[in-house]
Amino acid sequence: MSKANGRKSIFITGAGSGMGRATAMKFAREGWYVGAFDIAAKGLESLKSEIGADNGLFLILDVTDAEAFGEAMETFGRATGGTLDLMFSNAGIGGTSGMFDELAWDDIMQVVNVNFLGVMIGIRAAMPLLSNTPGSLCLTNASSSAIWGTAGIGIYSATKHAVRGLTEALSIELKRHGVRAADLLPGLIDTPILSDGMRGMAPDEGMWRLVPASEVADTVWAAYAQDRLHWYVPEELRDFHRQVVDNPEQVREERTELAAQMAALAQ
Repeated sequence: MSKANGRKSIFITGAGSGMGRATAMKFAREGWYVGAFDIAAKGLESLKSEIGADNGLFLILDVTDAEAFGEAMETFGRATGGTLDLMFSNAGIGGTSGMFDELAWDDIMQVVNVNFLGVMIGIRAAMPLLSNTPGSLCLTNASSSAIWGTAGIGIYSATKHAVRGLTEALSIELKRHGVRAADLLPGLIDTPILSDGMRGMAPDEGMWRLVPASEVADTVWAAYAQDRLHWYVPEELRDFHRQVVDNPEQVREERTELAAQMAALAQ
């Protein structure tokens, strides 16, 4: 008998903190078997204490290491009997903020490797288990920075655009395996990755308000139950996406003002 004991299962990268941790706790409460993976051992240990060792698999994982990712997926598959209901590619880093032409190349590539290559590596590794599981979902965390290129964090934004584009393609390609694909587009989520400047500028209400990580976890839960491509957190961000499509020049001017405010805060 597998460790999962017939329960549905979720594989979460970046599970030690923030949105990944909130999602792990949500699904554990709902009776799922949780595969929690993170590069930080301390976060995984505390998560294991909260969820319970019998309710998941808790392993250190560098998502940029394809060989290690494959081994982690094989270990997870042995625990679940070769199935995976929900692959949540959540791990990501903000990286160094600043103007694109002024950033060190190594800093740029670190963000690209974690935020995009790590997602591709994970999805490729998950495909055998996802394909073996009826109704499975490949879910990526694309960020609201995938709606419009965000000045000052252009590399982060570019990787999230890439994740969104890949997910849109996979939502069609993976149908041949019976696997669904969708993405999350979270706004300002109250997690350690959010800069103090952005946190301080968050309004009390509206689409750019500060949202707790638990709301993202609830959205992941809803995404598994429904067949929808883009999931906005909060839902009002859908209006911003429409504005980007309908009037990109206006959005550019508004974003220019925001970038100037962020630059002033950084000084």
